[in-house]
Amino acid sequence: MKELIENKLRNQFPQAILEVSEFRGDLTFLVDKNFIVEVCKFLRDDPELSFNLLVDLCGVDRAKRKDRFEVVYHLISIKNKYRLRLKVRVDEKDCEVESLTSIFPTANWHERETYDMYGIKFKNHPDLRRMYMPEEFEYYPLRKDFPLLGIPGSLQLPKR
Repeated sequence: MKELIENKLRNQFPQAILEVSEFRGDLTFLVDKNFIVEVCKFLRDDPELSFNLLVDLCGVDRAKRKDRFEVVYHLISIKNKYRLRLKVRVDEKDCEVESLTSIFPTANWHERETYDMYGIKFKNHPDLRRMYMPEEFEYYPLRKDFPLLGIPGSLQLPKR
């Protein structure tokens, strides 16, 4: 199955597939962020592959200067009983990725949570707003540079 997926993606998107790796049986593709929507649409619609379920989507802060963040997508082909991981790298200066909500509606809340915790924006998301933190909160708690004990006075706590 992994050879089939890799061949199809490399043939269909030669400029989009930046890296392929496998760890403990899990196949991972590093995809150029500008092609993530097209790649996911292809993976979903291809009759042989049929990756019809986005199980999870999350952010990662790699604490590097260039391409600091990653968005990681976990897809499943129920028909083939196969899991696949896609990653896109996102630079802090251009902290945006296209939303997958038009392809996988389950991306909605995952993208909102990633935005709320990491500050990664998802273009064309139908309702991109914070989930846990107040809208006016200007920080992103899961970033590596966020202080462990928080920022004093940054969040008004309820009075007892």
